[in-house]
Amino acid sequence: MFWQNPPWQGGKTKYRLGLAPIDLQRWFPVPMTADVIAHKSNLLAACYEQVVAVVEDSTVAMAAQHALAAQRPAVEQSYTDLIADLAMQVPDDLCLMQTTGSQRLVAACVCSPSYWDVRTKIGRPLRDIHQPVESMNEKIGDPIERFINNAPLMKPFERVNWFIHDDTKRFHNAPDATMKNGPEQWFIRSERETLCRVHADYLLFTINPRFQPLADIADHPKAQQDLLATMANFDVDEIEYFGGLEKCRQIKAYIESL
Repeated sequence: MFWQNPPWQGGKTKYRLGLAPIDLQRWFPVPMTADVIAHKSNLLAACYEQVVAVVEDSTVAMAAQHALAAQRPAVEQSYTDLIADLAMQVPDDLCLMQTTGSQRLVAACVCSPSYWDVRTKIGRPLRDIHQPVESMNEKIGDPIERFINNAPLMKPFERVNWFIHDDTKRFHNAPDATMKNGPEQWFIRSERETLCRVHADYLLFTINPRFQPLADIADHPKAQQDLLATMANFDVDEIEYFGGLEKCRQIKAYIESL
């Protein structure tokens, strides 16, 4: 199914809003697996402050977390922050944004980041969070701000983001310094992301990664052509955030060799 509709299908640009409404029943359609439970539990036990963050304004932080908790089954709090307990109910990472003002990130549990660190994002406005890809604000800054301002209550929307990594590890809070092996052993990391306003003042952003061997693209010529077309349109910021010129060159050379 992935290869019939890859996230770059048609050579579309990587950074675009791309939101589609979904039924509430499909918001969290995949149950927690033992692997994800272990992954989250281990990180929360070993490095809690690297994966959980809330704003220093405790009134705002608690209000946001309780706004989300009101939409979920009752949960017994085991961690310092309620957002961590809520994140243990679903396979996704959870980020709570204010819908008002500068739309700050006020509470988050992020156990599967791709090239970002929740500790550097907490409390920051949405436009700052999109750094270091400065051109992202030019492309989707205004539309996403308008969406958050006007999103209907309890109506989820979904989109897909994607990266290419050299492993299937879920926790990548910093860019890879170098890529191991060659592209034939790399993986496409596609991230199902959802946005849903859970309260007049708060919106929940969720992230759940899935992995596909890049080598499988050999059987899908259209996906190859479309990926090359998308990467050809990367700007300087996108190339840097994606992993740099050399990484892009290796992917291009690999696909052209198929």
